[in-house]
Amino acid sequence: MQRRGFLKLCGAAGLGFAAPVGPSSISRAAAAKADPSNYEGPYYVVFNASGGWDTTYLMDPKGVNELNRLYKEGDILTEGNHRLAPNAAHIEAGMSNEDFFKKYGNELLVLNGLDYSVNNHSPCSRYMATGKLDSLAYPTFAALAAACKGPEVPLAFLTFGNYSSTGNLVPMARVPYLNSLNNLANADGINGSARNPYHDGFVIDRIERALQQQMKARISQARLSRVERSQSMLYAAQLNSKALERVTPFVPKTSPKEQLSRQADIALASFKAGVCVSANLNIGTFDSHKDNDIDQMKLLPQLLAGVDYFVRRAEELEIRDKLVFVIQSEMGRTPKYNNNNGKDHWSVGSVMFMGRGIQGDRVIGATDEKQFLVPIDPKTLSTDKEEGVRVRPEHIHAQLRTLAGIESHEFSKQFPLKVPEQETLKNLWG
Repeated sequence: MQRRGFLKLCGAAGLGFAAPVGPSSISRAAAAKADPSNYEGPYYVVFNASGGWDTTYLMDPKGVNELNRLYKEGDILTEGNHRLAPNAAHIEAGMSNEDFFKKYGNELLVLNGLDYSVNNHSPCSRYMATGKLDSLAYPTFAALAAACKGPEVPLAFLTFGNYSSTGNLVPMARVPYLNSLNNLANADGINGSARNPYHDGFVIDRIERALQQQMKARISQARLSRVERSQSMLYAAQLNSKALERVTPFVPKTSPKEQLSRQADIALASFKAGVCVSANLNIGTFDSHKDNDIDQMKLLPQLLAGVDYFVRRAEELEIRDKLVFVIQSEMGRTPKYNNNNGKDHWSVGSVMFMGRGIQGDRVIGATDEKQFLVPIDPKTLSTDKEEGVRVRPEHIHAQLRTLAGIESHEFSKQFPLKVPEQETLKNLWG
């Protein structure tokens, strides 16, 4: 996928590729462009707390019925309309709930009482990522957004783990390290150095002019669609390779130690350069079947610190107002401890949202004193035990598609969620 390899071969064959491209993203018009689109946002970021977080230690605190062992009902804190578990006294590193909600509570939308329907990792991860439980074909929201809004950019959908199906709509891009991103952006440079190119500038320019002329001649001729598509993909890949050079100024000189911070730097550099639409970030594992409190107090602060780092770096790059955040996990933890001081899988949980188009300082839904979900009225979004609906991932994904403006796109129609009109969550985003 590196431009260097293309340049070494193109003199003989005039062919090559440099970054992920998918057949659905290529058309004659796109192939004839001098440069790929420079995507300018919004950017979609999904934080995955892999393994199943304990919501009673974050946004859905419970101080009754021995649901937790670190605080009592009277210790529960509030920040605006949010209720949060106090954990500053129990963590050693990362960001406490107190600091996170104080800083971001007015931007944060929390939905409690989410019905995952099942409690196994694989189907839950798929369900939460795609909004579809009974199909392996559906794309994640991040992949769908990338396919609809910027399929021609080279790293449209970045993923760092967790469930990452694309529905064959857009390629999946994996860039594990900052150094990898730098090498990709400077593939014609020795050891990824733009100062030491393999080829002189005039050579590259002549090759690219020749490719443009060759491509224009080919697409003007009647050909089999399969042959034309292949040629378009190869040419677009070369253009994407050149577009990746824009990433270089935004790659930090040093790499953070924290897992989510490293992922954030790669995604943010790609966003700022206009070569990425969405990123799927991942941290785990929260699957605390043993010593639940120890594990959750270690990982939850890391998760919140990762979100905070992402926002602060986005401010420095002046793209914070273009970001949409989804902060989720594939399940919750049981309302009781097992014999190993752990908590097992629970099919009720929570999800948080923040960013462009989302009204914050809001909490929708609830769980009761035994941590069972309370249904809500989809029109008013208030709890309604008698006639409300059980909010499931498809309800959330339908609204995410609306937020992204892709609910009527042909790709979204290809993967319908089939949420009944009477169950549509009205004004979820405020």
